[in-house]
Amino acid sequence: MNFTRRTKWVTLATRLTLITSSWLIATTALAQEQIPYKLPPQSIVDLVDAPQIPDIKISSDGVWMLILEAPGFETIIEASQPVLGIAGLRINPITYTTVGENSGKYKSIRIRDIKTGKEFSLDGLPKDLQLADINWSPSNNSFAFLNKTIKHTELWIADLTTQKARKLMDQVNDSFGKTFQWKDENTLLVQRVAFADQKAPEANPVPIGPIVQQNLGGITPSRTYQNLLGNAHDEDLMSYYLSSSLVEIDRNGQIRETGISGILNDASYSPDSKYILVEKIVKPYSYLVPIQLFPVEVAVVNLSDNSSKTIHTIPLGDNLPISFDAVIAGPRNFSWRKDKDATLLWTVAQDAGDPNQNREFRDELLQTNAPFEINQATKLYISKYRIRQVSWSTGFGIIEENWRKDRTSQLTVMDSKTNKVLRVLANRKSEDTYSDPGKFLLNGKGMLRGDNKGNIYTQGTGASKEGDRPFVMRWNVHTSKQDTLYKSKRNYYEEPLHYDDKGIVYVFRESSTASPNVYAITLKSKAEDQLTHFSDPYPSLQNVEKRLLSYPRKDGLNLSATLYLPEGFKKGDAPLPVLIWAYPREFKTRAAAGQVKGSPHRYPRLAFRSPVFWVTRGYAVLDQADMPIVGEGSNEPNDTFIQQIEDNAKALIDYVVDLGVADRNRIGVGGHSYGAFMTANLLAHTDLFAAGIARSGAYNRTLTPFGFQGEARTYWQAKDVYDKMSPFTYAPNIKRPLLMTHGMDDENSGTFPIQSERLYAAIKGHGGIVRLVLLPKEFHGYRSREGVLHTFWEQDQWLENYVKNRKDTK
Repeated sequence: MNFTRRTKWVTLATRLTLITSSWLIATTALAQEQIPYKLPPQSIVDLVDAPQIPDIKISSDGVWMLILEAPGFETIIEASQPVLGIAGLRINPITYTTVGENSGKYKSIRIRDIKTGKEFSLDGLPKDLQLADINWSPSNNSFAFLNKTIKHTELWIADLTTQKARKLMDQVNDSFGKTFQWKDENTLLVQRVAFADQKAPEANPVPIGPIVQQNLGGITPSRTYQNLLGNAHDEDLMSYYLSSSLVEIDRNGQIRETGISGILNDASYSPDSKYILVEKIVKPYSYLVPIQLFPVEVAVVNLSDNSSKTIHTIPLGDNLPISFDAVIAGPRNFSWRKDKDATLLWTVAQDAGDPNQNREFRDELLQTNAPFEINQATKLYISKYRIRQVSWSTGFGIIEENWRKDRTSQLTVMDSKTNKVLRVLANRKSEDTYSDPGKFLLNGKGMLRGDNKGNIYTQGTGASKEGDRPFVMRWNVHTSKQDTLYKSKRNYYEEPLHYDDKGIVYVFRESSTASPNVYAITLKSKAEDQLTHFSDPYPSLQNVEKRLLSYPRKDGLNLSATLYLPEGFKKGDAPLPVLIWAYPREFKTRAAAGQVKGSPHRYPRLAFRSPVFWVTRGYAVLDQADMPIVGEGSNEPNDTFIQQIEDNAKALIDYVVDLGVADRNRIGVGGHSYGAFMTANLLAHTDLFAAGIARSGAYNRTLTPFGFQGEARTYWQAKDVYDKMSPFTYAPNIKRPLLMTHGMDDENSGTFPIQSERLYAAIKGHGGIVRLVLLPKEFHGYRSREGVLHTFWEQDQWLENYVKNRKDTK
């Protein structure tokens, strides 16, 4: 089967696995070869293969706790299942499900009755469970979930009162949109594969003519997306795989057809379950932008007679201005009001979606009831910012607004009966993490949890000068009074999982040496009850010292990083080789950039992006090292990107050298994605490092000309900035050894594998020491055990040769 031109390219590219300027022998010979997967040292393998810390989900009524065990990395065989890149998506064409670097699947589940403390397993579960997408029933006594087998995607239901699970249907379409939801305690709405009895469209081997794109003068900039439509056959494949029939199914497996079908972006019941709001992808399609920007037909279906009324068609979004605050012109963001039986809500831009227009107001919020005449809408609220979301309670709603350009974030309280603004509950800068009030707690119906006195509840990370201390807060919308009900203890990191109406908060408690476990804490009496006793998955890290460092940049900006020291290291010992791992972030204020990030009390999470593995190899590891790029006022952060990453790096190096921890001549730097971009730039513009590791980065910014990361200007608006920020431009200056790895199926916007291939060729062409490893079947995030372990082998070899045992110290 022809899975688009991109898929054919990937198939051919797997022949070219490793491109190397050989560092294994002391010659200047160039080598290119394909090698089998390698294993890093056993201390790293043991950590990669360690069991995952279980995930916890607690029902909204606080009665049930699900204990979910995730599998480790999938095998390269599993990662080699077919992937179809279509309209900006990646799907498995056999199972009709999306394919991601993190599958979100679980291999086992146990249920705990929180009141009695009894735990049980479900009868009837399949032997090879691949559980995903848990969705609680309205009563919380059941939940539905998907089981993703190698042949198809199944819908299951678990009844916690009978402790049994059963399959309701297969041929579920999980490739796009909302896969399933509850209508009531007995019925679910499900997307079913539309063309299961038909063969997939086959490409005509004989071209019918050229593929033409044209622009007749309109301004239509777009970023560099991947897996886009490329021809008429791609359109046929998209229609075949993404189309669904919407059906209702009850607990006995009885199916009722709704008559709704197509490529469904969304479908949701009105709160009274009498209507379904349907969003359907329609033509014209685009070869320039992903499906999320395709036209969307918005309709309301009356379930009493299955009649459908089209409300509006959202146009193709291929001409949005290059700005983070740009939106589609006209009505958008349709949804049901949670506090009404059947009231439709939407937003309309007052600046035609263009933030460059000089307007006092940016967005307007409107609503209408049956018969849903959009031209007879009631105006609820007009905003100076973009309206992102509205949360509802009895008597009021909270409108979440922001303006990305200046980082403004506002919460506005509106009376739900009179539609009058009661007050601005908060107006802050989104990058100011110290003032973040957290996220609203919602009940099972998606409404704000609270009481009849105007109190609502939030929980947040609790960023502070001493690090993150998560909290649960009560907030009165009438007085703005905030009461912190619970805050993480200073010597722990305690993440709230659930707060119930009886004054009990359930937290995931951990420390730098104690793995997470669930505790129930009664606020009034301070009584604590440990509910789980999970074993430590990383015993080899028990005696690793962890510190949260705080240190100044030369301009006085406060920075932070998390330091890990190998077991047995003590003050006065010889300085260690160091691995610094970082990721740059843009800020509009120095105050926000200088805020402390993270917590010294978190237990390590050793995902593939973590550098902490190398503390077992005798390195001092600096993780989450601050790399702020600040541009205050009218200044843009990236105008001084190179100078600022150098200042950031030098400040950290000087600090850890002065601590007696680091050997200045044996410091390596690395990062993934934008961190890889940073790494290449540090090697191109400084002599601070012995070597670098750059994974899945972008190095030539002329290949991302309509903006990247936090940069909203185009190449033609800021040509000097793009050129100066591109390490490709300065490839002759990269003299320190650089290891680059890249997933050959990288789907991320901007980080095409050719970015690494071209930088490798440029460095090689100027005599630099460089190694490029292309990893078959890997995405932007690496997902196979073999691919991850081989990447770690490459990194370990590089660090051992060029950092720990560095010979050239000039």
